[in-house]
Amino acid sequence: MAKISLKLDEIIEGDALRRDMTALTRASAGDGSGKATRTAVLQLLKGRLGEGRKIAEAMLKEDGGGNACAERLSHLMDELIQALYDFAAGHVYRVKNRSAAERMAVVAVGGYGRGTLAPGSDIDLLFLLPYKQTPWGEQIVEYMLYMLWDMGLKVGHATRNIEECLRLSRTDITIRTSILEARFLWGERKLYDELLTRFDHEVVRPTGPEYVQAKLAERDERHAKAGESRYLVEPNVKDGKGGLRDLQTLFWIGKYFYRVRTGEELVEKGVFTEAEYREFQKAEDFLWAVRCHMHFLTGKAEERLHFDIQREIAERLGYTTHPGLSAVERFMKHYFLVAKDVGDLTRIFCAALEEEQAKHVPGFNRIFLTFSRRKRKLAGTSDFIVDNHRINIADDMVFERDPVNLLRLFWFADKHGLEFHPDALKLLTRSLGLVNKSLRRDEEANRLFLDILTSDRNAELNLRRMNEAGLLGKLIPDFGKIVAMMQFSMYHHYTVDEHLIRCIGVLAEIERGDGAKVHPLAHSLMPGLKKSREALYVAVLLHDIAKGRPEDHSEAGARIARRICPHMGLSAADTETVAWLVENHLVMSMTAQTRDLNDRKTIEDFASIVQSVERLKLLLVLTVCDIRGVGPGVWNGWKGQLLRTLYFETELLLTGGFSEVSRAERTAAARERLAEALSAWPAKERKRYVAQHYENYLLTVDLPDQLRHAEFIREADAAGKKLATMVKTHEFEAVTEITVLAQDHPRLLSVIAGACAGAGGNI
Repeated sequence: MAKISLKLDEIIEGDALRRDMTALTRASAGDGSGKATRTAVLQLLKGRLGEGRKIAEAMLKEDGGGNACAERLSHLMDELIQALYDFAAGHVYRVKNRSAAERMAVVAVGGYGRGTLAPGSDIDLLFLLPYKQTPWGEQIVEYMLYMLWDMGLKVGHATRNIEECLRLSRTDITIRTSILEARFLWGERKLYDELLTRFDHEVVRPTGPEYVQAKLAERDERHAKAGESRYLVEPNVKDGKGGLRDLQTLFWIGKYFYRVRTGEELVEKGVFTEAEYREFQKAEDFLWAVRCHMHFLTGKAEERLHFDIQREIAERLGYTTHPGLSAVERFMKHYFLVAKDVGDLTRIFCAALEEEQAKHVPGFNRIFLTFSRRKRKLAGTSDFIVDNHRINIADDMVFERDPVNLLRLFWFADKHGLEFHPDALKLLTRSLGLVNKSLRRDEEANRLFLDILTSDRNAELNLRRMNEAGLLGKLIPDFGKIVAMMQFSMYHHYTVDEHLIRCIGVLAEIERGDGAKVHPLAHSLMPGLKKSREALYVAVLLHDIAKGRPEDHSEAGARIARRICPHMGLSAADTETVAWLVENHLVMSMTAQTRDLNDRKTIEDFASIVQSVERLKLLLVLTVCDIRGVGPGVWNGWKGQLLRTLYFETELLLTGGFSEVSRAERTAAARERLAEALSAWPAKERKRYVAQHYENYLLTVDLPDQLRHAEFIREADAAGKKLATMVKTHEFEAVTEITVLAQDHPRLLSVIAGACAGAGGNI
């Protein structure tokens, strides 16, 4: 990766800044303590900060260097703080002969300590003292902090002596990490050097395993807050899975455990290969570029890559539109591929860490159970072993000896309910070049893949691991094209590949019965679909496989299905079923949500596409999986009710029960049932009321609701109301039903709907 020239002297000239600050004190014989002088100094510092940031932003747009931008902004802050310290000590609180206690080191800690800053980052400072605080030290710290705050900066700060730093860092992981990244800024260098030496000997050396465990637990908690998937379409660039903080966590652990100060030393220690470290650098540089652009664009410390800024960020980074993919979609695909690379690097790092711990730290498995080394043979294979409840490779030639082992790894893991050892995933990632046409057509490999896909254990988890390791996209090249692909739409929460994998998880959930209360119809249909079970799982996996192409993705996806399903071992009939489901996977949802289900033509048109009850069942289940897999909150009971209504009406037609004669008979029967239920009413009133209802009302509204409506209308008439309303909450469908009784007039429904929307209702 070519090194970008930082051109730091163009960002700010520290000596010139000091001269300009000193010049402001000439009228007062060098005394800078006056209010007017302070105001002038503040304006000068604000001006240099603004100028430096503008130059840094222009350089970022020109050279695209994310790390370079972060280093430039850190240098800008260094020069401002150093000049501010010198001014405070030399012109505001001047002491001719300072005592031994009147010394101080200004130290950058936390993210600022790494020498990188985003435009909106906090400035974390440690004012390091030799002993207790003195009046002089207190004045210097206070002057600097208020100046920095008045400049509009967010400053985190602590004033401590060395003993306090060491004592607190022993019990507080956050303080320990901040000191781990400490960088000398200005003042007494000896104080800083003493802190680092003692910190290394007294804190770091005895607490390696404890620190590793704490940082990885902290990472898991952070992922849970920011979004567990690295494929959320509005990712958190700083704290999300696959973001900057994950890379920083690796480096923190590396510095702590391997005792390194630079990333290059991780290669020397054998943690990463040269190529893997280049991936680390490229990922870090890209993420810094995105983060800096986000802060510059929004004018604040915005860490989530929201839809409303993605397009402009893509433009700033130079992405252009290609056939089938807009510029913003190409940018976001790159982002998610980088997030995946970060996940790969994390696995590789953990594997190396485990190996090192096993060599040098007795009893580490008691402290850090995840990395223990107990091994045993795995039944049915000599190529894999069980390594502390995780599947691992028996030797480094496992995949080269037989590429089908790439699939067997996941098959055995699924069969025995095992997690994956990072060594196995690391070797698998490095062996992806073994996947070729021969393996893709291999009968056993395809049988193993279908077993994994249709497993009743945890198909979703294993598919996700296959995808993150890069194997899924290699086995099915068309799937590889939609890996990390986003759809620029507020409707979709995940990338296309993650959506498809989540849909498999939903299908398995429906089949197990976990979602029976949410999807009663879909669950009830599954036992009758055993013959088409494989076809259904394959269709769910492939239904969006042609996204991002210039042509209609449903039609293109059907062509892909017809091409690849035979290689998977599917029969001609199952292949055609998969192709039909992929081609029509949007039809049921679109019909249910956009057409009048009380209109007979709607049902007839839909039935002409479906043509059989078997296909109707399969399409209903696929549609539920597709909607549920989009993201949280997209599925609701109302959509479920619409799909059930469409299903039952279409089933009736396909089985011969939907005809003019039968419809007339059903209407007459429904009218008679309503009349019987209203037997307490006077006969004349009952007859008049029942006669006024039209066919669709009687056939589609449940009898209890018809009775509720009848009493509502009767009470309104008795009270002489021209306008009456009734409200009922339907918990299962998650909707509130509002019934309005009024004189009919043009646009009545649109007026009511508009009023509800205006009141904040979701129509």
